[in-house]
Amino acid sequence: MSNERSELPENAAEFAELNDDVFGRIASRYDLLCDLFSFGIHRLWKRRVAQRIADEEWSTLLDGATGTGDIILKLLPQITKQNRHITAADISEKMLGVAQQRFGVRANNVKLLKLDAERMSSIEDESIDAYSISLALKICNRQLVLKEALRVLRPGGRLIVLEASNIRWPFLQNAYLSYMSICMPLLGWLATSGDASAYKYLLKGIREFPSAENLAIEMSNLGFENIEFERLSLGIVAIHIARKP
Repeated sequence: MSNERSELPENAAEFAELNDDVFGRIASRYDLLCDLFSFGIHRLWKRRVAQRIADEEWSTLLDGATGTGDIILKLLPQITKQNRHITAADISEKMLGVAQQRFGVRANNVKLLKLDAERMSSIEDESIDAYSISLALKICNRQLVLKEALRVLRPGGRLIVLEASNIRWPFLQNAYLSYMSICMPLLGWLATSGDASAYKYLLKGIREFPSAENLAIEMSNLGFENIEFERLSLGIVAIHIARKP
């Protein structure tokens, strides 16, 4: 991938939060949608990425686009006896509200922050050890998000990403996309009482998101190194881990 390509804006879902507050509208039903769209498999993905986050060396973690806090909920039991500090951030106040309710008394261990992952002006340069973002790069300008992650990470800091990927066998990938094209609109329409925005963005984001290999190349072009990825569920999603030099 050329340097010119890496500088282009990339928002696979063509989502603009200022124009459509869809995630605010569906905040109370977001976890239900995840269960419906993935038949519950997303829980296994999130448990795995929480384990990968816990296994990395860090004292301060920023979880960008945290949504309803699902990743953090799975992470907290693994780090209860460790001196680790977590900030869970999201651009949607309603999503953060759901996260706070779900955390309950455990919210005392997590700082909740309204924050745009594309422009984290309130986060100082080289101030955190690890940055995670899960199933949100497809609805963001991923170039801006990854650049911001690189900026706020300390030298040697870790980036952990869970995101849509590609099944390596084309016939299975095409079958999966065909299935999602049929089921996602129907399930999304039923779960949101006819609000088409959620499944429109998510389906386009899945279709247009780069392969695991190409996302690794984008990360490398932006300055990350020691990039590795792990495919889950044949490659429906992948976990990428990278290091800031």
